[in-house]
Amino acid sequence: MKVTIVGAGAVGASCAEYIAIKDFASEVVILDIKEGFAEGKAMDLMQTASLNGFDTKIVGTTGDYSQTAGSDVAVITSGIPRKPGMTREELIGINAGIVKMVSTSLIEHSPNVIIIVVSNPMDTMTYLAHKATGLPKNRIIGMGGALDSARFKYRLAEALGAPISDIDGMVIGGHSDKGMVPLTRLATRNSINATEFLSEERMEQVAADTKVGGATLTGLLGTSAWYAPGAAVSEMVKAIALDSKKMFPCSTLLDGEYGLSDLCIGVPVIIGKGGIEKIVEIELNDAEKAKITESAEGVKKTNDLLTL
Repeated sequence: MKVTIVGAGAVGASCAEYIAIKDFASEVVILDIKEGFAEGKAMDLMQTASLNGFDTKIVGTTGDYSQTAGSDVAVITSGIPRKPGMTREELIGINAGIVKMVSTSLIEHSPNVIIIVVSNPMDTMTYLAHKATGLPKNRIIGMGGALDSARFKYRLAEALGAPISDIDGMVIGGHSDKGMVPLTRLATRNSINATEFLSEERMEQVAADTKVGGATLTGLLGTSAWYAPGAAVSEMVKAIALDSKKMFPCSTLLDGEYGLSDLCIGVPVIIGKGGIEKIVEIELNDAEKAKITESAEGVKKTNDLLTL
């Protein structure tokens, strides 16, 4: 399998590192617009191969999409963070231009590629990739829910004082502080509902801490996180490479599922060699339905800022 990662920053490099270490891909191409940056990241990573025991070939290129030809999966991490004084509309406008150019360039050289979108605002950028490329809905996947769910399980394990391998839980909805819907009702420790161990108030705190997971790290680090996003992407790519039919909550284009249409938002899906092979509709209670509907309204407001 050949994987392209667009953007050689911390998130892109983390994606490349985890994919290489898991040793399921034959080649990873890192592409960036900054001269020599992707080449340097690739060389540094390749110099860990004998130490970390992987055979994946990693190469870097400055803006040469011909190097990405024949990619099975491409990950788009490129874009800019919001800067002081920058309006939300300005951020979306800049990142939309980047994602549109990147996605069309990838398809020009790899017409059968499956695209994973990481760039923010992630749900809107995933929607834009659909509109810009016209690819079937199974071949464009937004990463957010997989990351948000990992953060939810971290907070659950912390609250329970349990090993994280005991924990299962899922976050659906938009990939934003206000849009996330941690499904506390369905969270478990070794198949036992987490509410058997934690009070309602503690579960609400777990959900609240999950929803600000990204903002918390940005406050601590002074920039966005990269290890967990890279790990989330690598697991999604691995599910495609191995056709493992693994379930992740991911941002996907909905067409009536969950009562929603014409937007991308996080819901559970089955991922295999075809990308998103099935959207899983779980039974939500009234409160959860109201939350995902509210989340969808927020995503659509952001989508409305796009110039398609």
